[in-house]
Amino acid sequence: MGTQLLIGGRFYSSSAPDATAMAVTDGTVVWLGAEKPGRALHPGAEIIDLDGAFVAPAFVDPHVHVTALGLRLTGLDLARATSLRDCLDAVRAYAAAHPDGAILGDGWDETRWPEGRPPTVDEIDAAAGPDRHVYLARVDVHSAVASSALLDAVPELGAATGYTRGEPVRAAAHHLVRAAALAAIGLGQRDRARRAALDAAAAHGVAAVHECAGPDISGRVDLAELRAFEHGVEVRTYWGEAVHTADLARELIAELGVDGLAGDLFVDGSLGSHTAWLREPYVDGSGSGLGYLDVDAIATHVRACTEAGVQAGFHVIGDAAMDAAVAGFERAAAELGGPAVAARGHRVEHAEMLDGGQIARLAALGVIASVQPGFDAAWGGADGMYAARLGAERAAAMNPFAAMAAAGIPLAIGSDAPVTALHPWAAIRAAVRHRSAGSGLSPRAAFAAATRGGWRAGGVRDGVSGTLTPGAPASYAVWDAGELVVAAAADAVQRWSTDPRSRVPGLPSLSDDAPLPKCLRTVHRGAVIHEA
Repeated sequence: MGTQLLIGGRFYSSSAPDATAMAVTDGTVVWLGAEKPGRALHPGAEIIDLDGAFVAPAFVDPHVHVTALGLRLTGLDLARATSLRDCLDAVRAYAAAHPDGAILGDGWDETRWPEGRPPTVDEIDAAAGPDRHVYLARVDVHSAVASSALLDAVPELGAATGYTRGEPVRAAAHHLVRAAALAAIGLGQRDRARRAALDAAAAHGVAAVHECAGPDISGRVDLAELRAFEHGVEVRTYWGEAVHTADLARELIAELGVDGLAGDLFVDGSLGSHTAWLREPYVDGSGSGLGYLDVDAIATHVRACTEAGVQAGFHVIGDAAMDAAVAGFERAAAELGGPAVAARGHRVEHAEMLDGGQIARLAALGVIASVQPGFDAAWGGADGMYAARLGAERAAAMNPFAAMAAAGIPLAIGSDAPVTALHPWAAIRAAVRHRSAGSGLSPRAAFAAATRGGWRAGGVRDGVSGTLTPGAPASYAVWDAGELVVAAAADAVQRWSTDPRSRVPGLPSLSDDAPLPKCLRTVHRGAVIHEA
């Protein structure tokens, strides 16, 4: 690649916070400093004038469903529907514009609609036609509504857990219907979706994503196709399937080519679909959710993966589910030793309902938390879905990022796209401006969790990935950003000086009225993967 010298920029670098120039040789950052010495040190370099742009480490999104995100971007996106009628009108219009094939859509959220309920099977049939296969996933993708033609095409549905005629399908019933719907689309459509998703990631300054696949999510065919798909955004793959021996863990890793047996290995479901596993019932009288893995299964999986040298992890949302997860990790640590378990960098995804005891125990176990601040932005607050499902007191304790970070739990910030948008700056702002006082992170901590934290969650512990410092991979994004500021968490006392002489690197303002930075270019290991 040779050497490039970037000049006239503002660089987010703790090693050189005053730098206006950066040199990159063969995909590695080799120097930061002032422009004049940079030109002297690298006389033959290609000069790239940044014209005052802001340069920062590229983002890593540690929890994404690539094909599902792309299908939303290229297909029927119901996240914009503001009412049940609006949703059905969107289905009707899409069916008319696409008269052949199955209709897949997602993103609807009945808690935001005046009707307060999802579509019925009859309403979907009327909107799309009685013979169309229609699958419409709820925003959390833990339940869905489907047309009668699609439901009738799944003969084992009637005996499956989570099926009640006339209601959205959940749990095992949802997995069956989802598999049937995804099987109806072809490779060309799936590849177009993947390209759209990864292009969108690069356009938001994301250099790498972690695909959280599994037998009940996207299946083996989608995983194999994604692993073979070529794109500049790096994709680390996880497979959510429990094993009970180290040999089976090794065999599954070798067979699928995945990086870990983690991600969406479900201990429970979601709050929106009433399938998150709770200690106390939902306030609307719909039970306490569902537990898919017990302590024995969790401990066995962690033990098998630890012995095999494989990263394990689980999808955990409810407090009862977290009880089971923590107990499972502790049981494995008691058998193998805490250092052996911690060395693998095992993960929990989402981790929305934790108390102080659980936080301390996870920190002691070295478990990494892959969290989604966009959840709090979408569903937190006194009038949000959390409060409707849990009541105000439990809702206010959701997503305790500050307490987790203070206890020493490594955080990685992501999106769970398509559940929330793959938009890292919006996620960072949501982490900083948390809806519950005292739960937000500082901008620096949130930014670190969205960059260095993502690499660490993916097993990269070289000390430089996710930074702009000599020796780091040249994975960075160039941003059109306004004035840079040094700030604490939105509800915290300032912990460091804002004086420029303190040499604390600044970040774009994350106040509610400040425009978020716009990506001009994304570079991964020296290669341009997005150009505005």
